[in-house]
Amino acid sequence: MADVIHLLPDSVANQIAAGEVIQRPSSVVKELMENAIDAGADRIQVVIEDAGKSLVQVIDNGCGMSETDARLAFERHATSKISQATDLFALTTMGFRGEALPSICAVAQVELRTRRKNDDLGTLLRLEGSRVVKQEPVACPAGSNFVVRNLFFNIPARRRFLKSDTTELTNIVQEFERVALANPAVQFELVSDQSVILKLNAGNFRQRVAGLFGSKLCDKLVPVEVDTDIVRISGLVGTPDSARKRGAKQFFLVNHRFMRHAYFAKAVQAAFERLLPEGEQVPFFLNFEVDPARIDVNIHPSKAEIKFQDEPNIWQILLAAVREALGTFNAVPTIDFNTADRPDIPLFNPSASPAQLTVTLTKGYSPFTPSGGATPAGRTSSLGTDEWLSSVSHADAPEGEQLFPSMSVDLSARSTQASDTSEVMQILGRFIVTYVKSGLMLIDQHRAHIRILYDLFCKRMQQGERLSQRLLFPCKVELSTTEVVALNELSADLKQSGFDILPAAESGLYEVVAIPPEMSGTDTIELIHDLLAPVSDEVPATLVPPSVHRLALSLARRGAIPAGQQLSPTEMNTLMQQLFAGSMPNYTPDGLPIVAILSDEQIDELF
Repeated sequence: MADVIHLLPDSVANQIAAGEVIQRPSSVVKELMENAIDAGADRIQVVIEDAGKSLVQVIDNGCGMSETDARLAFERHATSKISQATDLFALTTMGFRGEALPSICAVAQVELRTRRKNDDLGTLLRLEGSRVVKQEPVACPAGSNFVVRNLFFNIPARRRFLKSDTTELTNIVQEFERVALANPAVQFELVSDQSVILKLNAGNFRQRVAGLFGSKLCDKLVPVEVDTDIVRISGLVGTPDSARKRGAKQFFLVNHRFMRHAYFAKAVQAAFERLLPEGEQVPFFLNFEVDPARIDVNIHPSKAEIKFQDEPNIWQILLAAVREALGTFNAVPTIDFNTADRPDIPLFNPSASPAQLTVTLTKGYSPFTPSGGATPAGRTSSLGTDEWLSSVSHADAPEGEQLFPSMSVDLSARSTQASDTSEVMQILGRFIVTYVKSGLMLIDQHRAHIRILYDLFCKRMQQGERLSQRLLFPCKVELSTTEVVALNELSADLKQSGFDILPAAESGLYEVVAIPPEMSGTDTIELIHDLLAPVSDEVPATLVPPSVHRLALSLARRGAIPAGQQLSPTEMNTLMQQLFAGSMPNYTPDGLPIVAILSDEQIDELF
């Protein structure tokens, strides 16, 4: 029988490796930017077209390469960073595997122009699918100029499953931010479709944070600094008033390399114990300087996961450093024991009888007459003062007006059978309970209102029914680069849903002029940040476009009545009727259950 095991050709092996290293255009940007940093560049320009699908170009003024090095750089496991296994424990460079360039040229058309500073001529290399098409001397500036065209041209399935241009551009911006944040002494520029998205001058770490994420966020950050034998930690951490539920900027950098580390993130969160509401997070930008021999970056091809030899000790050091920073800069509430010039507050005397509160009523007063002297005609003869005040709060309300401000439901659509005597009740401030033919039905009021508002916003955006409420004073909001990209993607849907967001005169600021009427009473700035926060690529299959689904769900979550709000029987009946008038009353748009029924048999089994 013939032998069946054989060596794969280099082109096939490179395509297999590219599946892990190069997953999308942002992976190309990351790898080429890190190579430019390793080459000692202090100016890096990134140019992209069609969100990196057609073109990714990275230009740097680094050391450049000779003709031989340029050809060898595209061979697998060819690197200048390490030469033996022990070098893995003394890494000071971003790359070291020798897999990025061969993986890129295996799935794209690549052109490289490079020249060392002391050479008269540089080298031009063109590769296509791991095959060298052209190599010749060329006149070019010192440094390297990588041009990657038609990514995944030879893997149609991979190219077909790339996300929308906005999603891919957002991922590119995120990778750009991570490399730029880790190297504040380097000048960066990002150009997309001939428009400059970001231009960052060289500076210190705080200036780089302000350049990337805005000066308003930077004003809410306090410095963190601690130096020990194990680790040196420096950077910035947000104050409690900078906390957000979604989209908080959180960055860990280790030896100028971005990393994800959930364990250390819990240490920062623990430093804010009892200072933040549940579910909120603070931004932080923290640098770790550790002996390379005490960490392992060779965990994953993305090199974003790092193992530490002294994880528990660093956790305690990080917790103490953040708490010290908050205390040093008075970032948390303090007790002021200085009582000078304070008013005297009498001590409580348990033996003294409390004073009785007296209330004087002017029976003839009416706020609805110019003189304020008489009640409206027809009121005084049939209603007393208390009854009249009660009737004004309900009977005089315009048709369809909300009976409670935070519940944005249309009461004009309620059935005539709904009344305050319906057999409904509220338990735990969260569930509506009523009896139906199949048993005892429980409805989560918060999730039910999310479903109602979601259907309302989807219908409004798809049918062109625009309702908008102008703000008396326009609200100014500062957006990061990723939020500006998301705003450009959602601009049409935001306008259709009732928002008017215009660029302000100041750079980086936007004015919110109008919002949907259902969003009145919410924090407008937090609402905008929440709507523009990055989302995961996993979007459930829905009958509406992904952008409409994302926006409608975010608005519904913000506008829904909270758990714990007391509802009247009329409000509970209205909520139930609008819920069951929809097409999917049992589940929220993200798949959480709304309704549960305890059958008669289940109730009997309890006893």
